[in-house]
Amino acid sequence: MSRARSRTRRGHGDHSGHGEEGADERWLVSYSDMITVLMALFIVMFAISSVDQGKYDELRNALSSGFGQTDLGRLDVAEGVVVPPEMMPDPASAPPPETDTEQAALELASLEQLRDEVAAALAAHGLEGAARLTLDERGLTIGLVTSEMFFEPNRADLTTRAVQVLDAVTPAVVASGYNVSVEGHADHRTGTYPFPTNWELSSGRATQVVRHLIGTGGIGPERIAAVGFGDSRPLADGSDPDALAMNRRVDIVVLSDAPESVRQLLPELLSQES
Repeated sequence: MSRARSRTRRGHGDHSGHGEEGADERWLVSYSDMITVLMALFIVMFAISSVDQGKYDELRNALSSGFGQTDLGRLDVAEGVVVPPEMMPDPASAPPPETDTEQAALELASLEQLRDEVAAALAAHGLEGAARLTLDERGLTIGLVTSEMFFEPNRADLTTRAVQVLDAVTPAVVASGYNVSVEGHADHRTGTYPFPTNWELSSGRATQVVRHLIGTGGIGPERIAAVGFGDSRPLADGSDPDALAMNRRVDIVVLSDAPESVRQLLPELLSQES
């Protein structure tokens, strides 16, 4: 009997040892699963890293099918965002860029409108002919001609007539938004006491006009400047009274803000209108 119990105990011990050995080997299943997942991950990474449009499409469609989506077909990822044709802008509907000639025509029309407004303002105040209105590549020039009308001889103070003209033309100039250059001129004669030279005389007259346009007319100081040219830019030659009167002047130049290539076309357009 003791021999039988011994065999039974020995057999029981062998069975227990076999069970413990099986339990210890279960980690192999988890390990093999992890290795399989890592291998699949590396394969996917390799497939994505390879610049192969066909492989990319197959992988994308396979993943889409796995998540219940339909095959999307080939997708060109090399061209950025894909925009449906119906959402593309129609080139025919986009306005073509304006040429220099077209811009010059628009700029000339704007300056001509300003000239007409200034002329109408002068007429409304009974001052027709009190200023010369000319258009060129610089813009609109409002010429205050004959110094006896706007300034006393060898003086820079504004006369009553000058104030009336400035008050009439200023509102249209201010509303235009253009920058302004006030340019003083003198005739070629010397003897400008109390001014040392014609430079000081012409600059003083231009400065007085600027002060009036800022203080009374309300134009912004950043939009206006005073310049004195002395007798260096005469309008007329000679020493007769008419020539001297033409050269004693202050010009209020409303400066065109168009590009130079556009402004250069203004004289040609003006000649076509005349």
